[in-house]
Amino acid sequence: MDPVIIVGTGLAGYNLAKEFRKADKEQPLMLLTFDDGRNYSKPMLSTGFTKDKTADQLAMADAETMAGQLNAEVRTGVSVSSIDTAAQTLQLDNGDSLKYSQLVLAWGAEVFRPPLEGDGVDQVFSVNDLMDYGRFRQALEGKKKVAIVGGGLIGCEFANDLTNGGFEVEVIEPLGRPLPTLLPEQSSAAVKQGLEAIGVTFNFGPYVTAVNQSGEKLALTLSDGSVTEADIVVSAIGLRPRIKVAEAAGIEVNRGIKVDRFLRTNVANVYALGDCSEVEGNVMLYVLPLMAGARALAKTLAGTETAVAYGPMPVAIKTPACPVVVAPAPNGTEGEWEIEADGLNVKALFKDAEGTLRGFALTGECTGEKNALAKQLPPLLG
Repeated sequence: MDPVIIVGTGLAGYNLAKEFRKADKEQPLMLLTFDDGRNYSKPMLSTGFTKDKTADQLAMADAETMAGQLNAEVRTGVSVSSIDTAAQTLQLDNGDSLKYSQLVLAWGAEVFRPPLEGDGVDQVFSVNDLMDYGRFRQALEGKKKVAIVGGGLIGCEFANDLTNGGFEVEVIEPLGRPLPTLLPEQSSAAVKQGLEAIGVTFNFGPYVTAVNQSGEKLALTLSDGSVTEADIVVSAIGLRPRIKVAEAAGIEVNRGIKVDRFLRTNVANVYALGDCSEVEGNVMLYVLPLMAGARALAKTLAGTETAVAYGPMPVAIKTPACPVVVAPAPNGTEGEWEIEADGLNVKALFKDAEGTLRGFALTGECTGEKNALAKQLPPLLG
């Protein structure tokens, strides 16, 4: 019997495997990953300096241990180069060919890299997995100042974490405020105030055009002609679902790999889960939808077709200098913010034309209202 193959051993891949083994203990199961296959929680990568954790300390189990726990084969250091959906075969970059009975693409999202010039571009870090974190942490030894390119969710979390770890941090964000795509202006102002209070500096307006060597430092040239220097540069512009190999195989893609409520692609026996997927138009790069998808898809793979449902899913942003919880309104929702602000404590409610609550953004002490407000929201995917 050909195995169920899961491509990816992040939160999506390993949690799906665990859920699948609850329903089917015997079906051959294989997981493939380009990294070393250690099991870890990706959200913890932006808390590592606060907690003074190395990459090894953030890892919960190695690939061999996970293989034993899951009664599965875990192949590390391999990538899928192509998929033959008619023959139900994967071609790997090492030349191996693998047959599957059912295939789950859970290979996550890749870092968006802005087009930068200069001889220091290859020294710009991004932290998208545990191995990235390990390299970044090692490179930071003996360094003082970190420049973070991007002031969105990833950038703000790392700014808070690195400052807690004793580093000097400058955040460069062209859209004029922190978390600009998630928060209204008053909420962004609270986050800015909280992070500045612990020592983070912000550089709003211009964007980075080049990174060059400048002695032992790196010089970042901005679009207004100004230059700022740092010992280390980390790019936190954002993530994009990995879709290229799927698209080349004739699997429908849009922003992510397109799937229905059963997480099925347009191709028989091929599914997508987690950050690489687009579920009925929704790309949600967060943990809660991923976990809900893993529970539903495990049942489907084991023979009981189960649709995924998403209730309200508020996201906690790990900026303890100014805690944030946000429940973004569904794409395309028209409405207005209603805002109550008191220093770092901002309660922003997004309501549609009928006055129905469709989303919210809470900062500071207002985050305590998360559960009560979430109960008022309609499900994201009922």
